[in-house]
Amino acid sequence: MNLFPRSLTSLATLGLGAVALVGCGGGDDRPRADLAASRITTIGVNSYLWRASLETLSFMPLAQTDSAGGVIVTDWYANPDQPNERMKVSVTILDQDLRADALRVTASREVMQGGTWVPAAVQAATVQKLEDIILTKARDIRRSSIG
Repeated sequence: MNLFPRSLTSLATLGLGAVALVGCGGGDDRPRADLAASRITTIGVNSYLWRASLETLSFMPLAQTDSAGGVIVTDWYANPDQPNERMKVSVTILDQDLRADALRVTASREVMQGGTWVPAAVQAATVQKLEDIILTKARDIRRSSIG
């Protein structure tokens, strides 16, 4: 069951490697830009997390966005390869800093049974993968903006 396009799976794989590399120090004491604490306040929440969330969910129709409150809610999305299954995602950005705990992703899933959509469980790994993709993309956007 893969509701997300292959590009998201590839992005997650590449992103996890990038996250591992970011944590590696160079062994020297040169000053570095603090990527984790980057504060952007022009839209009410961290703009890197906001942009990364919108880009990550761009294949899904949006039902609601609120940049001041940091909320993105998608409408139901059915993968064309699995039309009897659909998913809805909600992203909440909780802070102005670019931090892992500033992001909350929730998902709902439904399956078609007897002509009716019935709630179904969402694997925790699906939500974690989305969070990882968004955080990695936000860090990449931040890195590219500072040179």
